[in-house]
Amino acid sequence: MDGTMRETNHTLTPGSEAVLARLETYYDAVPRFSATTEEHGPFTLFVRTGQGWHYYGRPALGGPGTFTAEDVERVRARQRELGAPESFEWVHETSPALRAAVEAAGLEVHEHPLLVLDLDAPAVDAPTAAAPTTVGAPTDADGAAAAADGPEVRVVAPDDPLLPSAVMLPHLAFAEAGTRIGAAGPEQLAEAVRGPESEAATARMAERIAAGRTVLAATVGPDGAATASGCHQPVGEVSEIVAVATLPALRRQGLAHRVTSRLVEHARTAGVRTVFLSASDADVARIYESVGFRRIATALIAEPPASD
Repeated sequence: MDGTMRETNHTLTPGSEAVLARLETYYDAVPRFSATTEEHGPFTLFVRTGQGWHYYGRPALGGPGTFTAEDVERVRARQRELGAPESFEWVHETSPALRAAVEAAGLEVHEHPLLVLDLDAPAVDAPTAAAPTTVGAPTDADGAAAAADGPEVRVVAPDDPLLPSAVMLPHLAFAEAGTRIGAAGPEQLAEAVRGPESEAATARMAERIAAGRTVLAATVGPDGAATASGCHQPVGEVSEIVAVATLPALRRQGLAHRVTSRLVEHARTAGVRTVFLSASDADVARIYESVGFRRIATALIAEPPASD
């Protein structure tokens, strides 16, 4: 990876080691809901069951913390056999020796600031760009009235008509990465909802929501479709916020802030004590820091270099 992005020597603050230990337990637990595991030396390889996204290799929980390029290559060979991406994910401060091993094996490393929010602390207001969120889904007793000072944002139920657009929206957003205003808008989202992948993806998410493994929130546009969406995935008192995305054409209106605030609010009321996320870059990390998250470490992803 370009040395200008090398930020992995993050200084641990008091109490950070205990938090990182909780996150390691979380990282090991979450994929097991929809994957089997294989142990390969110092690694655990998560292998998906059924359809859905592929998983990755991670340092084995409680493992030795030492790695070689040969260890990495053995996992990569198994991933190729499975038709899975040759990818690894880990926290640098927890497994500092792994980066050298994956780079020696020819993989490219991508860095992402890892941030946490302590929900035992007093609630933090959303930034001025994001108005207070509305509470509840259509099936909630509290209803789902839109906020007077911004679009409605609600937690999405498995049978909510909002679900297909909320599920397909991140695919459009991540195809136009970054925070700049892009091309894809409501029309393109409607096309994606009608597309061949929508039904299966929506069904998988509905199953996860019904099982309590994922909480999905979305802002609602004038046409009743999602304009931004995101998830948190609780396991005990820890939850990760993932896939927060805004339709590219509607960026810079505070929609992602509203979704994030709603997810944090839901996690807090559900008994979660620690929320964390991996930001795409330092600029995005600063946005989350403005709403109370704090940088604790660096999440790393290793994969083969992109073809020229």
